[in-house]
Amino acid sequence: MFNWLQQIADWLVYDVLNLDQKQHLAEALNFFIYDTVKILILLVIVIFFMGIVNSYFPIDKVKNYLSRKKLYGLEYLMASLFGVVTPFCSCSSVPLFIGFVRGGIPLGVTFAFLITSPLVNEVAIGLFIGLFGIKTTIIYIISGVLLGTISGIILQNLNLECYLTPWVKDVLANAKKEQDIFEAEKQPFTKRLPVIWTEVVNILKGIIPYVIVGIAIGGFMHGYIPEGFFEKFMAKDNLFAIPLATILSVPMYSNASGILPIVQVLVSKGIPLGTAIAFMMGVVGLSLPEAMLLKKVMTFKLIAIFFSVVTLCIIISGYLFNIIL
Repeated sequence: MFNWLQQIADWLVYDVLNLDQKQHLAEALNFFIYDTVKILILLVIVIFFMGIVNSYFPIDKVKNYLSRKKLYGLEYLMASLFGVVTPFCSCSSVPLFIGFVRGGIPLGVTFAFLITSPLVNEVAIGLFIGLFGIKTTIIYIISGVLLGTISGIILQNLNLECYLTPWVKDVLANAKKEQDIFEAEKQPFTKRLPVIWTEVVNILKGIIPYVIVGIAIGGFMHGYIPEGFFEKFMAKDNLFAIPLATILSVPMYSNASGILPIVQVLVSKGIPLGTAIAFMMGVVGLSLPEAMLLKKVMTFKLIAIFFSVVTLCIIISGYLFNIIL
């Protein structure tokens, strides 16, 4: 989807700035340019689209429908499956997360998407089949979807809406005011667009600093942290290898397709597959850049709860993988 953007980033870093591809600085800068522009594009598209949707389907109606209908957890599963078909890394999923929250989707359902989207996607599935076979891939897909679904249900039952930041509450209040105006005046679509675009600009102004800082951290980690740095903590005879692999993966930052070759190397060196997959899930599902982006919409307490629940589920999945495989 963003191959053209990667080519532009390569041109700027390697041709215009004439940096060597093997340099840490070049790799970090390339990553920063690509991911920053990509996330800003996603923010514009998602927030604008959700603004259009909200103008015809008010937030209150969405909330009332989802609370009134007994879907028996199906909404969390559907959000996780939607995460599977969106090929985004953890930071790229944040714009959709913001759009969902603005659209009145329950927080737990939104979390289910946010967790699954970076873990499982069609690119990662294709690579997984080639590297580890169909059986392992099926177990990986099921575990990823269940991880998002179960985590979403747990987080929803904790009633965490009060830990959203005042900025999010202001965004929701502005969206409600827009909807009231649209409904009262029965405005045509062409007159709604300027109001929706103004709200997009206001949201971008609030979140751009967090995008820049978050991706800058991710670029530094991507360029300067060596791939083999954590291998010594994942020894086969270490009972706590899975928790350590999951926690130590947070400083890394990559998408599933980018980290899978590293997982293959880890497995070839004798590290159990469950431990290696737990490391991969930690890298793509939990990252400091993602936490930095989420800081605009969540308080530190909510981020800590979210990361804790996901970490626990990843650790359990890792142990189950080692038992099954």
